[in-house]
Amino acid sequence: MKRIRILIIDDSALVRQVLAQILSSQPDFEVVGTAADPYLARSDIKRLNPDVLTLDVEMPRMDGVSFLRNVMRLRPMPVIMISSLTTQGAEVTLNALELGAVDFVTKPTMGIEQGLRDYSEEIINKIRLASCAKVRPPLDLGRTGEPRRPAWRPPAGGLTYRTTERLIAVGASTGGTEALREMLQGMPADAPAVVIVQHLPAAFSEPFARRLDSCSDMKVVLADDGQHVLQGHAYLSPGDQHLRIVRRGSCFTCRLEDTPPINRHRPSVDVLFQSVASAAGANAVGVLLTGMGVDGAAGLQA
Repeated sequence: MKRIRILIIDDSALVRQVLAQILSSQPDFEVVGTAADPYLARSDIKRLNPDVLTLDVEMPRMDGVSFLRNVMRLRPMPVIMISSLTTQGAEVTLNALELGAVDFVTKPTMGIEQGLRDYSEEIINKIRLASCAKVRPPLDLGRTGEPRRPAWRPPAGGLTYRTTERLIAVGASTGGTEALREMLQGMPADAPAVVIVQHLPAAFSEPFARRLDSCSDMKVVLADDGQHVLQGHAYLSPGDQHLRIVRRGSCFTCRLEDTPPINRHRPSVDVLFQSVASAAGANAVGVLLTGMGVDGAAGLQA
């Protein structure tokens, strides 16, 4: 059996130690080395030839995103970012995903050792999936060609909102952030409304919605409870609440709920898909972009 060769890059000795212990417990993993900063890691990559890197976002001497940019330019390979659960950490991590990182794992600000161990299954699964990823060079994120068209707006003196007749419900997990960005880049400004569940920490939701909005002709917003669903708009579920779509007369409306996780996730793709099937029936389409586990599989058949 060919083992997955992993290099851990993190300025925290504790994080390096805990990650090495977690990953070494898997028979198909081999931790070939650890490095305290990118300068040490450069020679390790050449010498050890890893299959996957875990890379801390915030490090002295050279930050993780700058190092990632160099890696993707010189030797593209699967990278999992290790990020803090802060707004700043979210922005930087989303930058890293745009530069080609496959995925990310968040680490708690307190109780790091136990926090990493609690999420060991997620870390292991993401490393395993990353090893199979086809890494692309960094994308040119600048928009060219026609200027961005505005989302549909009602005429002056007309309705305060325009309901959508059709819905596109989208679910995504591991690898979904870039898949969503690419999908929404191709959607016209007058497209049917899109409702989205992407498995993300709560701190990442608002920055991610802003990024999607900046690259799409649709208006992308973070869903709010009681919000009417409009044509030409996309609604991203907050990272710590379920998103349901309900019908109120001729309107579709967002409902946010703090009910327990489904399939270990809140928001859950199944919750969204089942609510859309109930509210819109044949006028809805479900799209499962990416994922890990079973969330969304049952809802797609609703």
